Amino acid sequence: MALDIVRLLELTGWRAFDVDDSGRVLAGSDESGSIQLVEIEPDGTTTPVTALPGAVTGRYLPGERTAVVQHDTDGDERGQLSLLRLDSRTDPAALEELTPLVHDPEHVHRILDVLPERIVYATNRRNGVDFDVILRSAHTGQEQVLYDRGGLALEAAVSPDSHYVVVTVPGQQPLSDHVILVNTLPATEDEHVVALTTATEHSRYHQISWLPDDSGLIVTTNADRDHTGIARIDPHTREREWLVTSEEHDLGGWLSPDGSTLLVRTNIDGAAHLTLHDAGTGQQLRRVDLPAGGWCTFPLPAPVWSPDSHHIALSFSSPTAPGDALLVTAATGEVRSLTDSAAAMRGETLAEPAPRRVPTPDGERVPCFVYSPTAPRPELDGSAVLVVHGGPESQSVRSFSPIVQALAAAGHTVVVPNVRGSTGYGKRWYSADDARKRLDAVADLAAVHDWLPTVGVDSRRVALWGGSYGGYMVLAGLAFQPRRWAAGVDIVGISSLSTFLANTAGYRRAHREREYGSLSDDSDFLREASPLSRVEEIAAPLFVIHGANDPRVPLSEAEQVAEAVRAKDIECELVVYPDEGHGVAKRANRLDAYPRATAFLARHLAR
Repeated sequence: MALDIVRLLELTGWRAFDVDDSGRVLAGSDESGSIQLVEIEPDGTTTPVTALPGAVTGRYLPGERTAVVQHDTDGDERGQLSLLRLDSRTDPAALEELTPLVHDPEHVHRILDVLPERIVYATNRRNGVDFDVILRSAHTGQEQVLYDRGGLALEAAVSPDSHYVVVTVPGQQPLSDHVILVNTLPATEDEHVVALTTATEHSRYHQISWLPDDSGLIVTTNADRDHTGIARIDPHTREREWLVTSEEHDLGGWLSPDGSTLLVRTNIDGAAHLTLHDAGTGQQLRRVDLPAGGWCTFPLPAPVWSPDSHHIALSFSSPTAPGDALLVTAATGEVRSLTDSAAAMRGETLAEPAPRRVPTPDGERVPCFVYSPTAPRPELDGSAVLVVHGGPESQSVRSFSPIVQALAAAGHTVVVPNVRGSTGYGKRWYSADDARKRLDAVADLAAVHDWLPTVGVDSRRVALWGGSYGGYMVLAGLAFQPRRWAAGVDIVGISSLSTFLANTAGYRRAHREREYGSLSDDSDFLREASPLSRVEEIAAPLFVIHGANDPRVPLSEAEQVAEAVRAKDIECELVVYPDEGHGVAKRANRLDAYPRATAFLARHLAR
């Protein structure tokens, strides 16, 4: 059977959301066409758990055969929380079979943590903008407000004695976190909420866990460093002690519940290397040998420990494996793959990434992955597609992409750049596009384009493909560099930074203004850096895909650029899905959108 985009899109991928003490994993599978919950036994036996209209995530309630299910409606991101008993189920649960836990369809609710008999969640129901952190009994419904001081609550970690909770909200600098310690017991105002970091500090603080005796916090941070490392912080003195660091690579750390062991991920140019370390000294104990050449999580979820600290559940993907749930035995580092997503592709030739560094005129070097054509076609020989990630605070890693594989199978050279602003290469690199430096990242696209002839590409037959912020980059490339690009595919992209910031969901606006610039102070530059302001320069045909329910980048961003391009009598196809949000999550819609988009590129890049 030919390796085409339909076949690639129909592959099943898996991800691990949680693991219990028996080694049973609560996973997500997209076999049905959207991510649904499935339980996987240690021997690989699977049991479907949910059959909901849209994608879901979930966590176990520790010590119970109960799952907390987070679900929304048609991608609107207004997450609702429900309970589902697992021990007596024989069929996957429909929406009406869930027991409501936190329901208010006008607002957003997100699971932050699960505790025995309780959950910690964030909600913007108070004013639609700020997120409060709530501790709720899963059985009685009793709630305690842990934090309501404003901002977009990102993480929350409750101390083992429940006397304190640490909350992170975005700092004043782009891609920075402000860490707040909240005393949950009666206290004076000064004792109730204490800032552990300054709001102006330009540092990340995430993956925060309490030590079991409440004596300290384990955090992943790049405070006073370029690359993230793992540190212990005393929440009362704020003293910091580094446990595991690297001068060359970003690290991430996840503490076991018993406080003894750290799982450390080293990010080596988009490939994950895992090790286990003593949490007291930081000393390496053993390696965790992943399947070769991949990434140990999807963008979500992160690795998760079982409550008894014996198991770790991982989500793994590689360029040739759509996504698998792995189970690690902490005492030995042994890895078992509970699923085999690559089975359907065995015997096929899939593209593997070749890492490159592309020089720029200002002396930088852009990390890129180059995927060579796996089924060269004479009419597409020498053509290329740049696939640009979203974010911008994100990273293209060595994971499976049906789009990349389909483009390579069609005969294109595929180049996946991590332009300035990308994470995974240190603070300096991800800060290099902040606010008024936005167009420096766009200039990286030109540098990559001009380098392409060195790998056999015809510079006249190169297209751009990107989603979300990557969609902005597609439109910016076409508008600011019109002579370089032959076509573009924009998926849920920003056409005007000004209208995007004005119309995005209220709870996201302040957070996004830190990255792009503010409507009040930077309106001139926001217009200058907007593709819509230079739409008269666009000369290449455009294919635009958007979800009608997108709360992040409203549909109006797609509609206005499509109208403006069509007014110039340039080909522009706009495809809108009424049951999608920020992206194309449902397989039926992907099977409609992506074959059309790849055919569009083949038509415009052919000799």
